[in-house]
Amino acid sequence: MIRIGVVGCGHLGGIHIKLLNASKNFDLIGFLENDDKRATEIKQQYNIRRFEDINELSDQINAVIIATPTTSHYSLAKFFLQQKKHVFIEKPITSTIQEAKELTLLADKFGLIGQVGHVERFNSAFSNVKKIINPMFIEAHRLSHYPERGTDVSVVLDLMIHDIDIILSVINSPIKKVNANGTKVISDSPDIVNARIEFENGCVANLTASRISLKKMRKMRIFQPDSYISINFDEGKSEQVKIVDYDRKNKYSLTLRNSEGILKEIRIVNYDKKDTNAIEEEHNNFFSSIKNKTKPDVCFNSGLEALKVAFLVLNDIKND
Repeated sequence: MIRIGVVGCGHLGGIHIKLLNASKNFDLIGFLENDDKRATEIKQQYNIRRFEDINELSDQINAVIIATPTTSHYSLAKFFLQQKKHVFIEKPITSTIQEAKELTLLADKFGLIGQVGHVERFNSAFSNVKKIINPMFIEAHRLSHYPERGTDVSVVLDLMIHDIDIILSVINSPIKKVNANGTKVISDSPDIVNARIEFENGCVANLTASRISLKKMRKMRIFQPDSYISINFDEGKSEQVKIVDYDRKNKYSLTLRNSEGILKEIRIVNYDKKDTNAIEEEHNNFFSSIKNKTKPDVCFNSGLEALKVAFLVLNDIKND
């Protein structure tokens, strides 16, 4: 088992602690938390040790999960990397591109595993279809109510960065152009943003993120040659609508004629939610990467690339 600690026990930190406490791969040594009330709740609920000295925690672990506000990611991760500990950071990786670059270089220098918590990569809605994605156009909507947490950053770094990470994982092409619009409604930074990202291979992604919506939505639609894929991250489900050559034996199939007058058949493939926990799958990936010395699915460099695109969006809004 790998000895691990958690820094930050807010909403996500609490989930990490709950799952790690029951893990067969990790030995949860303890946690750091500045809020005394929250720390007492965690101690009583899970009967685990609260550390008040970061050096003492570091001395007793091999790996750490950082689930603190974004502004502290860099300093904490840098400390643990310098202590030769493997590091998992919740998204976004850091507040600035330069900080993310430094952490990436530091992890590589010491041969350590660095992973970023872009949890949607492990959502069954995406993992069920990722191998069949060959996109030409992507449209994503990620809407939520105004949150009590996460407002230390703009909606781009809080919500849209999930979809940015997803599209970068399926589009193997440099970015050609970014156009974005956004507005502040309640926060000091944009609360609703739309971004159009054009890639050199011709693919286009249109992303909308809002944290002032009356309803919650996390959906992505992917259009590709002879196929349409719908992903519902909230429900963990996805479906593919395929246009194939007509099979005359299947008399109950839906049919249409293409622009050349050729009869085609519409086939719908549904992918149901897997009985898995996406954060637990992240933990498994982190463990496997440490044990086998392999790159995690969402390495520090992936977090860095998503952050670069997020800042392209933010900068275009600023320059509008």
